[in-house]
Amino acid sequence: SHYTDEENDPLYPFGYGLSYTTFDYGKVNVNNTFGKNDKVTVSVKVSNTGDRDGKEVVQLYIRDLYASVTRPVRELKGFELVFLEAGASQIVEFDLTNSELGFYDNNGEWVLESGEFEVYVGGDSKTENMKTFEIK
Repeated sequence: SHYTDEENDPLYPFGYGLSYTTFDYGKVNVNNTFGKNDKVTVSVKVSNTGDRDGKEVVQLYIRDLYASVTRPVRELKGFELVFLEAGASQIVEFDLTNSELGFYDNNGEWVLESGEFEVYVGGDSKTENMKTFEIK
């Protein structure tokens, strides 16, 4: 049973990419409460902290904390390729609507349930750059 006691994380997380420069992500910005028909806008400041120009794929993942059906721990719901010159920064925005926040229930119906969500924005699926918001 030795293999069940070991950590089995991949060497590189999903979405990880190599670059000749480094990028830094600011805090995720999002309002805390939304109605079911509102659009959720998520933004983050991305900075090229290296000494070379480079491209970065900014990725947005969500987690539905209290769904009636078991949901994935993190779902990729948006991504954007940005080119930043050395030392430059850019605000990247994502819009989340019912189609990104909802899911099919056990009856095959598309639903958007009220509850708490976590949104993660970063360079790969293991990012800890997170903010919580609620749908009323």
